[in-house]
Amino acid sequence: MTAGKMRNMRSRIHLKTALLAILAATFISHAAAQIAGLCNAGQTPATSAGCTGVLVTPKLEWIKPSLIGLPPARCSPSMVYDHAMGATLLYGGNTYNTLFGDTWAFSKATGWTQLTPAVSPPPLQGASLAYDEPTETVVLFGGALNHIGQSGGTNSDETWTWDGVTWTQQFPPVSPPARSWNATNGMVFDSQLGKVVLFGGYTEQFVIMDDTWEWDGKSKTWTQQFPAHSPSSRTATLAYDKTAKQVVLFGGWTNGIDYSDTWTYNGVDWVEQHPATSPQARADNGLAFDPILKKVVLFGGLAGPCEDCGEGRLNDTWLWDGNNWSQVQTLLSPQPSSGVSFTYDGTTKAMLLFGGWVTDFSFTSSTWLFKVL
Repeated sequence: MTAGKMRNMRSRIHLKTALLAILAATFISHAAAQIAGLCNAGQTPATSAGCTGVLVTPKLEWIKPSLIGLPPARCSPSMVYDHAMGATLLYGGNTYNTLFGDTWAFSKATGWTQLTPAVSPPPLQGASLAYDEPTETVVLFGGALNHIGQSGGTNSDETWTWDGVTWTQQFPPVSPPARSWNATNGMVFDSQLGKVVLFGGYTEQFVIMDDTWEWDGKSKTWTQQFPAHSPSSRTATLAYDKTAKQVVLFGGWTNGIDYSDTWTYNGVDWVEQHPATSPQARADNGLAFDPILKKVVLFGGLAGPCEDCGEGRLNDTWLWDGNNWSQVQTLLSPQPSSGVSFTYDGTTKAMLLFGGWVTDFSFTSSTWLFKVL
């Protein structure tokens, strides 16, 4: 073979190699773009190798599980996940003609199950529950001793604990004044403090509170705190942000006024936050922390002066990342409702929503899950 022919052959080989390299680069770039699109659409798990180094937005959705044996429809029941029991605990609630004093448990394996403890608190609506990690018990405080169809009535100042089998009344030397909340996340466990934090609520005379208390489950004592700053008097919902290690309060209601402010409590003082975006003013909404998303989740609530004034209930979903609120768009959503129960359920690894006030004179027993698909 002549030298000229060999040079020609080498040129063709180099050209083919260059073309193959270009085609391979194009294919890889196209495949990476497809993977990125799937990751960002939430169609590929964030932990998959194909999503490494790609901005991932989890796909979030509301799901309505098929369940039988639901608790009766109601609003303002108290609910929290009991880590020691491995199930979500629900207590009480009410309608226009019924005040409940029943105890229920929810888990992925069994759905809803009514429990029959030997001892229980009195029938209550608008009490608050929190899981006390050091003692592995659930703490209940306050609540109204009448249903919403009754005039007058009184609130409770009793403290009860649940050990997974039965309820036990506690008798601390000092207690917060009697109160209730329309949405029952008026207190929450602060794992940084190792105590339960309680804020606000209202008395049977509709005196709105702005006090902060802490429950020490080991010593079984309530202690009032006197922070330099505080949200104004209101009934509002709380959540504990485990990422930021602080209690979060959003909105609330007092004397016909709804709020849209965000506050955090660091164990010493309340600090008002100023996010660029916020949900609209509301009260009686759900608020709880999702440890998978590592964010606080807000759902629904009431945008208006009272529950039976024909005002608008909401069914929007928002996330708090410690600095700002962002709204989540989902294909499905629970119906607009207020006075719901809302907590993270460890058995389904999802946010659990139960019950609520859906029109001026009707209530629901619907159960929904909000989770990463």
